[in-house]
Amino acid sequence: MVKRRKTSVAPPAGCPLRSCMDLIAGAWTADVLWYLRGGERCFSELQQDLKGVSAKMLTARLKRLERDGLLERHERATSPPTVWYHLTPVGAEFALALHELVLIGQKLKRNFSVPSA
Repeated sequence: MVKRRKTSVAPPAGCPLRSCMDLIAGAWTADVLWYLRGGERCFSELQQDLKGVSAKMLTARLKRLERDGLLERHERATSPPTVWYHLTPVGAEFALALHELVLIGQKLKRNFSVPSA
């Protein structure tokens, strides 16, 4: 019987990495942050960008991201009124981290892609 060893690399309680992973795991979160990294967008633009997302789901996701401090919401007095969203400084950093993950994913894809016959 093999003796089990305790790990010395377990994440600490309340680990910040776990918090970030929980944020990004939400449906449409990464997509919303990705589109907002280019500048502010109104609700209808985001809904058009995110093909397949319902208005209810997008509203819920935007409220969650606002509550988590990654984006800010403001209304413009137009007719009809429009709601605009933009990244907070922390949200911009998060979006930058997403961009870095995409670059790593592209490298991995190139390194492990099977050549076509």
